[in-house]
Amino acid sequence: MIFDEYKPLENKLFRIIDNDGKVINPSYYPNISDDTLLKAYKSLLFARTADTMAVSFQRQGRMYTYPPNYGQEAISVAAGLLMRSDDWLVPAFREMAAWLAKGATLKEMFMYFMGYEEGNVFRNANHMLPISVPIASQLLHAVGIGYEINYNKKDEVVFAFVGDGGTSTGDFNEALNFAAVWKTPVIFIVQNNQYAISVPFKKQSAAMNIAVKSVAFGMPGVKVDGNDFFAMYAALKEAHEYAKSGKGPVLIEALTYRMGAHTTSDDPLKYRTKEEEEVWAKTDPKKRLKQYLIDHNLWKEDEDQLVLQYKKEIERQFEEAENYKPYELDDVFKFMYTDMPDDLKRQKVEYENFLAWKEARK
Repeated sequence: MIFDEYKPLENKLFRIIDNDGKVINPSYYPNISDDTLLKAYKSLLFARTADTMAVSFQRQGRMYTYPPNYGQEAISVAAGLLMRSDDWLVPAFREMAAWLAKGATLKEMFMYFMGYEEGNVFRNANHMLPISVPIASQLLHAVGIGYEINYNKKDEVVFAFVGDGGTSTGDFNEALNFAAVWKTPVIFIVQNNQYAISVPFKKQSAAMNIAVKSVAFGMPGVKVDGNDFFAMYAALKEAHEYAKSGKGPVLIEALTYRMGAHTTSDDPLKYRTKEEEEVWAKTDPKKRLKQYLIDHNLWKEDEDQLVLQYKKEIERQFEEAENYKPYELDDVFKFMYTDMPDDLKRQKVEYENFLAWKEARK
């Protein structure tokens, strides 16, 4: 059992492959087919391509602030492969591959970051909550869902995502406490990408790691190499079986690195060094998984041609979102108060001026 051997109090990191894609922990290599591995890599490649293009769309002024996924894709790819239709996905805002696996579309995602509320509907994604920007607030919702699952004796598990910054909130601690007390089937996945916007983890907590917080609340926990697809898949599979069996919640710290900015409004060079980025670049989950596939004669496709196909599909969905019916400006402002206060009136005028500027650029 991974959670028995890799104890958080010993600060052990669970890995299966090294940075060169070589298996270094064969005893925990998951039972996974070649077809599933190829699917995983293609999902990762698609998510990275879409992420890169989303940043480009934002830089072109065609979309608002966007939080890049670059460098963290293996975590959500692994979760996406393991989630069943009736399992719940409770997202934060940096798990694109999991959203797509659940049934959300890029069009919906693009619409959300264009400011459309409809982008949060996810019509074909069964049991997926809206994107949550208020940090860690979604974890309490995940526990509530888990309580209902137990109450009605359902065969469902909740996958709840949060970043390392979210572990400093009261909501995180309250959620873990109640989840453990009520033995709710929730997998808490903390994407520890080393920074809460610009604050490094060492300034967020004096704990040796995040996984160790599971000990205090009375649940299994493990620190996993989040850029190792195999390790994430194996850990999440064991966590899923544990939660599904009625034993309660699990905490997984996925150690990763946000290779891009926190959002497109952020400049990471102001708080981290190029040298640090170069060190973490060696752990790139895409590079590691692809090298494994090559070493085992599993990757035979022309990746450049595949990316071209992906780009056409991504562009198609973006254009559908971009050509969606105009957002009714009054819907943004008029339903908050019976009589619109002066500050909202000023905001409305400012936004009308912005729209006029945007139209003039066409």
